[in-house]
Amino acid sequence: MDLIAKERDRLLQRTARVASLSFLTVSVICLSIPGAVATVTLFLCLPLYAVMAVVQFQMGNSRSLGWVIPSFIAGSIVILLVAGTPGGPTQAGLSAVAQLSSASLACLAIVLTTTLIRRIVLLVSFATVSSVTVISMEPFQTPVRTLALLVFGWILAALIGFWISSGVPQAVRRIASIGRAHRAERQASETEAQRRQGARLLHDTVLATLTLLAHSGVGVSAEAMRQQAGDDARLLRQLRLGATPTPQASGDYNLSAPVSETVLGTTLESVKQRFGRMGLEVSWHGTGQVLLPSDVLDAFLLALAECLENVRRHSGVTEAHVTITEDEKTVRAMITDSGVGFILDDVDSASLGFKESVVARLKEVGGQARLFSTPGSGTTVVLEVPR
Repeated sequence: MDLIAKERDRLLQRTARVASLSFLTVSVICLSIPGAVATVTLFLCLPLYAVMAVVQFQMGNSRSLGWVIPSFIAGSIVILLVAGTPGGPTQAGLSAVAQLSSASLACLAIVLTTTLIRRIVLLVSFATVSSVTVISMEPFQTPVRTLALLVFGWILAALIGFWISSGVPQAVRRIASIGRAHRAERQASETEAQRRQGARLLHDTVLATLTLLAHSGVGVSAEAMRQQAGDDARLLRQLRLGATPTPQASGDYNLSAPVSETVLGTTLESVKQRFGRMGLEVSWHGTGQVLLPSDVLDAFLLALAECLENVRRHSGVTEAHVTITEDEKTVRAMITDSGVGFILDDVDSASLGFKESVVARLKEVGGQARLFSTPGSGTTVVLEVPR
């Protein structure tokens, strides 16, 4: 609340400074018109205008009433000097007084609306300036006209001050409400992203192993099944403890360099070893070493592994080819098999495997996946990620 009050007061001060200095300038211009007042009166008033200009400018930087009251005093003296000019003021002189008393000094009311003490100062200042102006200008214009201008100017300035005083807290509360809604939405998005990531991990590992067990592990050795089951158990334990396992960050990978095996695989070689144990022979072609950001590399390897899992489970063949190519902006992997193929329109739109584990995963890092297949002619998947 203290911060809101400070911002409110700063806005009030700057608004009052701009408005009061603007009308003060107009008043000086009117008073400086030749013949508006006697030359002696003009030279006596100019220093007082300078004082008002200085205190009104400083008022925009400080909440102290010490910068407001001197302006009322100096302004009242100017009004008395103009009224007492030899021969009386002309219409330009009367306009200068009107701009000063009903506009420039009235705009100071903007900063006098926030507390009880300031409102008392506002009422006393209005009464003082009004009395001085009405009485001194009586010989030159009707008191009703003078008082009407004063009342209109001061009430308008006070209303502006009250409007700003009430509007700033409301705006702050709206901003705070929007911020809370944004945080809630972000938390919901993060929760949904974690849920989707967990679903992908389960699909890519545990569900694949369970499917293999359901088919009695055809083509897979008992040792490979035990190792795969152990990896899946570690993954489930990590998920139960609230973690979201991902491949370890790696800036490059090498097709021929031996690496240690992990749950999901951190390099192309680990992916190759994993599917070798599962009975799928993968032939690698093309680039042997590629540099990628860690998050892009993770998505690339996981999507590639899912494509190979689909070959193992659905193609009806035990061999696949992976070709890695790259250019200045993109790294591509083309996965092909000579299996049974399928009709693209027959793919279930709700299928988690390709839609989530491949397409959505690559899309999150700015990549894409394209699928080509014909019944009896095999399947080709092209994966692309930015460098």
